[in-house]
Amino acid sequence: MLLEKDLIQATGFRNVRTGGEVTGFQLRVRMPSYRGMAASLIDGIAVRVGTLVDVPAEVPLWTFNGTTYTLQQLWASDGVRWQLEDAAVVTVPFPGGLPEGVHEVSIELRLRMSYIPIEHQPTIARSTRHITLSSDTDGGPFQYGVSLYSFMGDYGTVLDLETSLAAVADVNATGIEILGEGHVANYPNPSTAWIDEWFRLLEKYSLTPTNYGSWIDTRLHPGRGLTAAEGADILQRDLRLAKQLGFSFVRPKIGVVSSDLVPDPIWGEAVERSLDLAHELDVIICPEIHSPTPIKHPVVDDYIELIERTGTKHFGLLLDTGIFQDRPIPLAPGQTRETRPAFMDGIGVDPADIADIAKYVVFIQAKFHDIDENLEDQQIPWVPVLRALRDSGYTGYLSSEYEGDRIPWRSIEQIRRQHSLLRTTVAEL
Repeated sequence: MLLEKDLIQATGFRNVRTGGEVTGFQLRVRMPSYRGMAASLIDGIAVRVGTLVDVPAEVPLWTFNGTTYTLQQLWASDGVRWQLEDAAVVTVPFPGGLPEGVHEVSIELRLRMSYIPIEHQPTIARSTRHITLSSDTDGGPFQYGVSLYSFMGDYGTVLDLETSLAAVADVNATGIEILGEGHVANYPNPSTAWIDEWFRLLEKYSLTPTNYGSWIDTRLHPGRGLTAAEGADILQRDLRLAKQLGFSFVRPKIGVVSSDLVPDPIWGEAVERSLDLAHELDVIICPEIHSPTPIKHPVVDDYIELIERTGTKHFGLLLDTGIFQDRPIPLAPGQTRETRPAFMDGIGVDPADIADIAKYVVFIQAKFHDIDENLEDQQIPWVPVLRALRDSGYTGYLSSEYEGDRIPWRSIEQIRRQHSLLRTTVAEL
């Protein structure tokens, strides 16, 4: 696993229970030095959380390799180490725990450096960060997941597969969504070793594969489009791989022929050629309704017509909540409202429209761009969206799909904020 650059890690910030009672909270801290060291060299860590908690350095407990110590026990220890590649787990006793939401967490970490003159000791590392407590709210009737698309930009640079899955599990999500060509090593022919590691990590973090993203690149060859048979072959290849990796849904992103995302005309025949295989594998094909295509649109009507005409249970609709965006995304450097696609200002689909297609919806990508420190989404109106989904009878996954600023590690904290926002909003409906 990899660590975040901040000393205070976002992943791992949670309340802890002892015998059914919330007795305190935990955070993970990265070693600030350039080397690992004996844990007996730790002189404590003071922790402050806003105006709620302010404990001196000797109070928190320390956990290394699954064993928890008081500071005095660390001083007396021999052979216990804080390795450079491992985060220490710091537990702060605090009966009742911290409330839901974003907290300003500050630490003052004290280390005893033997090679620095004693008059300059202890060595003190200070850090302050706003991080979101992992939510304990159930959030029913929905299930919660995360798309690894949320971490693109970080993935393969500052995040690897295990670190990403650990961050997903830490928000108490149970579903994991991937992009075949983005996350499967040596796609479309992953090694047995990679597949074994995939399932090992799913078991370790108690995650269920949900939706597998695939592409039918209709402009694959210059000068001609794909035939329906070629498109079906690509789709069927991904259906088989998705099933091999444990997924229940496959989202084919099909080449488009217009600015409102009308799919290439081969889509219908390519899908129908693949329905028998989808039935055999028990996988549901679900193209997405994605901005700038609204719910009330011929594309959606055509998808529903296929379902009704064939009677299939293995083709459905995927809703991307970006269609409900009702405020603009901030302009990127060099952009103007005139030079970027108009839909980035939001197409503002009425959440009430969900009722018209609800029985065909099989999966939700919970698209978002920015949630502030007050847990307020800057683009998506979650109260009416979640109410409409609940009232429609939808009980499937809300799979977080962060598409905001790709500053390194920002995605982890944004995912934490969205899961807290979603769960608390649902609880309050």
